[in-house]
Amino acid sequence: MAKKRGNGEGSIRRRSTGNWEVQVSLEGHRLARTFKTQRECQEWLNKTRGQIDDGMSFGSTKLRLGEYLSSWLTSYKTYLRQSSWIHYVQLNRLYITPGIGHIKLKDLKTENIQGFYNRSLEEGVGVHSILKIHAVLHRALEQAVMSNMITRNPASYAQLPKKPVTEMEILSDSQVSQFLIVANGNRLEALFHLALITGARQMEILGLKWSDLDWVKQTLKIERQLLRPDGDGVKFAPPKTRYGRRVVALGGKTIEVLRNHYELQGRERLAAGDHWKEFGLIFTSHVGTPIGYHNLLKNFHNLLNYAGLPMVHFHGLRHTCASLLLNQGVPVIEVSRRLGHSRASITLDVYGHLIPGMQSEVAELIDALVTPVPIQIDQKVS
Repeated sequence: MAKKRGNGEGSIRRRSTGNWEVQVSLEGHRLARTFKTQRECQEWLNKTRGQIDDGMSFGSTKLRLGEYLSSWLTSYKTYLRQSSWIHYVQLNRLYITPGIGHIKLKDLKTENIQGFYNRSLEEGVGVHSILKIHAVLHRALEQAVMSNMITRNPASYAQLPKKPVTEMEILSDSQVSQFLIVANGNRLEALFHLALITGARQMEILGLKWSDLDWVKQTLKIERQLLRPDGDGVKFAPPKTRYGRRVVALGGKTIEVLRNHYELQGRERLAAGDHWKEFGLIFTSHVGTPIGYHNLLKNFHNLLNYAGLPMVHFHGLRHTCASLLLNQGVPVIEVSRRLGHSRASITLDVYGHLIPGMQSEVAELIDALVTPVPIQIDQKVS
């Protein structure tokens, strides 16, 4: 009976075609590759023996990247924020698996990943999307390294495109007034008003419920965000960070706008009858369901266009809120709390350039501090 080869035992031989073949034993199975030179065979044999010593299994040698990512996403769903997991699944389904999912995990090289990024850019995939794709791929492959499925993370060595330098989109105080005049009477007037007043993120606003509003104290609790649709039902998640849970004070005008919206929603509820679905949301469709992401943007951009204003992103309303507050001299710490930042330093990093300059006042002040003042000293006559 032939003796079973042990893990890592291998051989190299020349084939009749002139090429070289290398074989190595792993868990009773034989792995084989063909190369043009004996040297390439020896390099592959050394590398494979090292992987076997590090715990590589035969099953992992057959596993393709797409299969691994699917399994990884299923296993790590509980360790990721639900919104992050949904986004990871979309990035894998739309980009990673179609692009390089066919490559075996053990054979994945940096040049495969680099080529994938380069092709994606040429095909029009945005830089921000490439960076997010890389974050998913790197995290997944890092786990493969920790599980001894591969010896190193090939994504670590890929060159990433630089983030484009984009100017922050904001509306001036006169443009804000112009926008709100045009939005007057729109069924989402209160939503846009609240976005400018609170600086809340889009999904935080869409996740607001009437129970979050205190009519008497004139405050609004922000403690959840709406998740983008993923199947049936309405799903929420906590704010982006734990500091995102906050209470925002509202002015009398904002309360009046919200009261008008409450009455409008009541009329829509009656008109919808049995078709109305109650989720307690402040901002809804005509039948009580959450407002669709694309419908909101379409409404927003239509109003901007009608007002003759630049096509800013919805997030620009958050930037505008910060800009208006800082330009009115509101302390950075208060702006930070309103926006839900964890530290005032984050607010300064993002919006510091919007704080009005005081260079002339500083120049006069430092002059006064360092300019010597003559002092007359009485000298005693000896």
